[in-house]
Amino acid sequence: MEMWLHDALVSLSFFFLYFQAASVTSAEDPTFNDDVLGLIVFKAGLEDPLSKLASWNSEDYDPCSWVGCVCDPATNQVTELRLEGFSLSGHMGRGLLRLQSLHTLVLSNNNLTGALNSELTQRGTLQVLDFSGNNLSGGIPEGFLEQCGSLRSVSLGRNRLTGPLPVSLSYCSTLTHLNLSSNQLSGRLPRELWFLKSLKSLDLSHNFLQGDLPSSGLLGALYDLRHLDLSTNSFSGHLPSDIGACSSLTWLDLSHNYFSGNLPVSMKSLRSCSFLRLRGNSLLGEIPDWIGEMGSLETLDLSANNFSGNAPFSLGNLLSLKDLNLSSNFLAGEIPHSIISNCSNLLSFDASMNSFTGWMLFSSQSLSGNLGFLQALRLLDLSSNALFSGEIPSNIWILTSLVHLNLSTNSLFGSIPSPIGRLKLVEILDLSSNLLNGTLPSEIGGALSLKQLNLQRNHLTGHIPPLISSCSALNTIDLSENKLSGGIPGSIGSLSNLQYIDLSRNNLSGSLPKQVEKLTHLVTFNISHNSITGELPAGGFFNTIPLSAVTGNPSLCGSVVNRSCLSVHPKPIVLNPNSSNPASGPPLSGQIRKSVLSISALIAIGAAAFIAIGVVAVTLLNVHARSRVSRHDAGAALAMSVGETFSCSPSKDQEFGKLVMFSGEADVFDTAGANALLNKDCELGRGGFGVVYKTSLQDGRPVAVKKLTVSGLIKSQEEFEREMRKLGKLRHRNVVEIKGYYWTQSLQLLIHEFVSGGSLYRRLHGDECVCLTWRQRFSIILGIARGLAYLHGSNITHYNLKATNVLIDAATGEAKVSDFGLARLLASALDRCVLSGKVQSALGYTAPEFACRTVKITEKCDVYGFGILVLEVVTGKRPVEYAEDDVMVLCETVREGLEEGRVEECVDAMLRGDFPAEEAIPVIKLGLVCGSQVPSNRPEMEEVVKILELIQCPSQEFE
Repeated sequence: MEMWLHDALVSLSFFFLYFQAASVTSAEDPTFNDDVLGLIVFKAGLEDPLSKLASWNSEDYDPCSWVGCVCDPATNQVTELRLEGFSLSGHMGRGLLRLQSLHTLVLSNNNLTGALNSELTQRGTLQVLDFSGNNLSGGIPEGFLEQCGSLRSVSLGRNRLTGPLPVSLSYCSTLTHLNLSSNQLSGRLPRELWFLKSLKSLDLSHNFLQGDLPSSGLLGALYDLRHLDLSTNSFSGHLPSDIGACSSLTWLDLSHNYFSGNLPVSMKSLRSCSFLRLRGNSLLGEIPDWIGEMGSLETLDLSANNFSGNAPFSLGNLLSLKDLNLSSNFLAGEIPHSIISNCSNLLSFDASMNSFTGWMLFSSQSLSGNLGFLQALRLLDLSSNALFSGEIPSNIWILTSLVHLNLSTNSLFGSIPSPIGRLKLVEILDLSSNLLNGTLPSEIGGALSLKQLNLQRNHLTGHIPPLISSCSALNTIDLSENKLSGGIPGSIGSLSNLQYIDLSRNNLSGSLPKQVEKLTHLVTFNISHNSITGELPAGGFFNTIPLSAVTGNPSLCGSVVNRSCLSVHPKPIVLNPNSSNPASGPPLSGQIRKSVLSISALIAIGAAAFIAIGVVAVTLLNVHARSRVSRHDAGAALAMSVGETFSCSPSKDQEFGKLVMFSGEADVFDTAGANALLNKDCELGRGGFGVVYKTSLQDGRPVAVKKLTVSGLIKSQEEFEREMRKLGKLRHRNVVEIKGYYWTQSLQLLIHEFVSGGSLYRRLHGDECVCLTWRQRFSIILGIARGLAYLHGSNITHYNLKATNVLIDAATGEAKVSDFGLARLLASALDRCVLSGKVQSALGYTAPEFACRTVKITEKCDVYGFGILVLEVVTGKRPVEYAEDDVMVLCETVREGLEEGRVEECVDAMLRGDFPAEEAIPVIKLGLVCGSQVPSNRPEMEEVVKILELIQCPSQEFE
């Protein structure tokens, strides 16, 4: 009602404004009035958080001075409206239709919503239309381009437009620029598209378009086409044979599609092309020699295809070449020397993941004569060419501009040359997985820009040089799986940016330096399988590192390895009293030895007697307490009724209790159900806060009853009931409904709906576990996210999210979050202590901030648990699994698998590959983000739900 009244008042104000404007200037300039009215109506439909349109005032009848407006000086009519990047939101409305002389409309990079209005383009004056970078949705209407004779440029990229391209495109005969990139457009390209002879730029990248490109001379007819980007779609078939007829092309990007076959010969006619990217297709055959005739090429990317044979010598004819990427093919032989000697402008060269042989760049001939020509080179990646062999030359420092050097996974041998420290600009140095030996030169400290140092899986010996601390920008050090010895230098503690350090599987010894406590940004710290001694630091990150990161160091102590530091300290030297060694002093007399023995014996006997008396006393008190509680429990179970106090007998010891059902119905437990409360046969499960039983109400309806096991820590009855009433109001399809509660001082029960499908843990890991389909897994993840978002919106933090606390409805398959809100029942002074104890039972789900007393616990701890749950559902593996001599931490394993491209290993093998990768990979990445070690890096659950809804594929192929 209020919204309707608001709209009515707005309409009346516009109506008044229109007639007011008309009364003032109708005789002078009626079109001018339309401009003012149209802009004010347009503004009224928008939200302007930055007040960018503050100058748009209905009392000012000169819109030419308004922000974003450009007028024709001859007529004072608005001809251009440019509002790009104003953070405007809302719908565009119909106000702009009043701007009769508008020829340029730019509303890019805002947050406008709604569908496209066909009437906008049907005005005969509009030439430039740019709505890119908004949130527009729906299809492109056929009428949108039916009367577009005047349009020169249309940009609708980076929106959420769906459906096919309209056939009416053929009417836009004057169109020179068309950008529909980064939408959700689908279907085949209409034949009419290729009739736009005036096109100079066509960008349809990052959509879901499919089918073959025309091979009947249509593409070749676009003689003026200079920019063609069809990347990241699902186009297939061969490349058009007449593509060379587009002789004006300077930019051609067909990457990340499904094109196959050989490169068409006509492509050599693209003499003006400076950018050619064909990455990520299924193109095959040899790279043709004529590629060297495309003399204008600055970027050539043929990576991730099926090219084979030798790389052509003619590549050296591309004198303007700056970026050359041949990676991830089946190329063999030596890389042509002509590239080194001729391509002096080369900035980036990637030939990784092929089968190149020899030692191309660093042979003795090429090094001395030609390597100097590559002084502009910033990226050199020759990794994963297993047949590359030889030594790294000492004058590699000639490549002074190098920022990224990757020679990993080859057969390089010899030592790391000390002049490598002269590479002052290098940020990434990866020599891992080779046969390198010798020591890590101390000169490495000269590489002052170094951020990532990867030398793992070699045969390096000697000490870690202390001068490594000079590389102050380092965030990653991986020296694992070598033969390094000596201690970890304390200077490493000065590397304040260090996040990842892996020194595992070496021969390191000595105490762990105290300075590592200064590494406040650590995410990974692995020193496993060495001989490190001493105490692990306590607090902060070091309370969260997994056992697998420190295992294999027998003399290491601390809470992580569950080993007291007292037990690993060297035993004190005991001198033999009968020794004649003069250094030991005179022997003790028998009198003194007897005195010492007597005192020790007395202390031991006294301590033993004290302990025995304590044990007896505690046992007697425990027996008395149990007998009393059992009487109370039995009485309560047999006599509960709604809203009334009761007593099983007139005994003075009997407590009074009250059962409250939120439905208001007068249900009571039948006798069998009441007795079943303490019947182990009806037990459903046990958690950190209590035991859950299945029982029935008087009318036969099943319910689940949780008997709290923390009754001694529960707040007062008043606060207990207040919290219960709050929880009883929660209603959501993904949250277990609490139906009632029962209270006495010694017994508290929570009654909630019975979910017949059991827990998610049982579905994934139980003895009778069934293989969940991908669609079922995604539905469970989305359901948990929605349930948590609802709880957080109700100001409730779960604190104990894990697979056993997610129940599955057998009928609908819906996930329901349970066991929530219980932490709020604990006395405030004991909250953190009890929580940390209870939550520790959720091994692997516990957010790292629980270990740090100075960090406030927020709902972000639930987001962490959710992230681990996501990975558990996707992989089918527990958060922490133990092998004979190792520990597998799920989060770390998945992150490594994803980084190495082993997606199949990150998804449950029971699915047998039957899952959509475009859905699974983002879900896995979302789980890793939610499982971030830093709470502020985790998203809100409401954001998580939106992300999952965007990730979800419309196809039901993977049911």
